[in-house]
Amino acid sequence: MILPIVAYGSSILRQVCKPIDANYEGLQELIADMWQTMYNSNGVGLAAPQINRGIRVFMIDTIQIVEGAEDDEEREELKNEKPRKQLFINAQIVAEDGEPWAYNEGCLSIPKLRADVMRSESVTLQYQDENFVEHTDTFDGITARVILHEYDHIEGKLFIDRLKPLKRKMIGGKLDAIAKGNVKMGYRMIYPK
Repeated sequence: MILPIVAYGSSILRQVCKPIDANYEGLQELIADMWQTMYNSNGVGLAAPQINRGIRVFMIDTIQIVEGAEDDEEREELKNEKPRKQLFINAQIVAEDGEPWAYNEGCLSIPKLRADVMRSESVTLQYQDENFVEHTDTFDGITARVILHEYDHIEGKLFIDRLKPLKRKMIGGKLDAIAKGNVKMGYRMIYPK
């Protein structure tokens, strides 16, 4: 089932999410719904708070970024990237490494707004998969970026929090419009009340 995306201004997007265990009711159905919702909205990542669940679950699929590079510079930048599709449960960052680099990010919860965000080149993450098997892996490049973006969601942060104050002030009107529901998307959204 395709679920509505929670819009900027909703309090759940600012909550630190809770860990879950294998007894979380309806988890497999929720995961299937999240994949369907992410693909329906043309996302490359989706975190549980974006579908109104305060749990430490997120997913990524970078194929659209890696195979859909729009210009020669971006194609060159991503030429060694391999698309990655993965689910993360109860993730915790172990380390971030490498030179921070800028990339133009967007967010399903903050539609029609993009900005260059600085993030680390690499992230080491401890997490569980859909079977609650523990993993510790290091991710690089665009995969690390998408993971860090989604990880921010389960920590109650948004990409706009990483912008410089002047840039944040300049987009204030657009953020207000989103929070008021004055933006229409090709996917269902829930706006703050």
